[in-house]
Amino acid sequence: MSEPEQRTARRRRYLMCPPEHFDVSYSINPWMNPEKPTDASIALLQWSRLRSLYLDLGHDVELIEPEPGLPDMVFAANGATVVDGRVLSARFRFRQREAEGPAYLEWFREHGFRTHEAFWVNEGEGDYLLVGDRILAGTGFRTDQRSHVEAARFFRREVVTLDLVDPRFYHLDTALAVLDDDLIMYYPEAFSTWSRGVLRSLYPDAVIAGDHDAEVFGLNAVSDGKHVLLAQEATHLADQLADRGFTPIGVDLSELLKSGGSAKCCTLELRGEPAR
Repeated sequence: MSEPEQRTARRRRYLMCPPEHFDVSYSINPWMNPEKPTDASIALLQWSRLRSLYLDLGHDVELIEPEPGLPDMVFAANGATVVDGRVLSARFRFRQREAEGPAYLEWFREHGFRTHEAFWVNEGEGDYLLVGDRILAGTGFRTDQRSHVEAARFFRREVVTLDLVDPRFYHLDTALAVLDDDLIMYYPEAFSTWSRGVLRSLYPDAVIAGDHDAEVFGLNAVSDGKHVLLAQEATHLADQLADRGFTPIGVDLSELLKSGGSAKCCTLELRGEPAR
């Protein structure tokens, strides 16, 4: 048996939002049940542990102030997409989250980023994932496919459309995670037959997740090139990552999962420097 590949961590800069107003008061995905009790204090504790892990690993974490009445604002990954210091704002499909887009856009404007206010519906890094020089873009449940053209023009990057077909995996970042510039992990059953073929062609060495690891949101993960923070219940996926030379770190975000989000949903990567 060959030795695992040596992986190298790269320092990252993230934007996060404390879940001070977290609640499940409506349902816009199969995971959300307003009748199931939630505990904002537990959510804040679990979120704080995730933030501390990033800091312990040497990453930088910026914070955006949570706004009352926006319980899902904790899911910062949905707030925008940031590539080369350029920010494509989010435009949410459901009215319950509409105000999050302007709130995040204002933060980026105040911090000197070059911004573009989206015309078409897109839900940020929920459906846009940068892999090397290429952007993988999800559609099917939230992000309008016409936004993919908008993103390609603004970021000046190749954008590859992927069709999501399982409503449990309503965002791309629930079914696929970026491990490094040329490596991903994903759950094939979340994608259309055509999209599976695209992924096999582009990433023949991808890590493939099984049903259980996908269902516990093991793919809603964050990698710095070496360390991979993922749901602690995704044990088989963690074993595969270790075999590939990564260091998996299990996290407990069970309270936030009641709203359909885990580590990646809470984490927006800030790539590149502001214009000023």
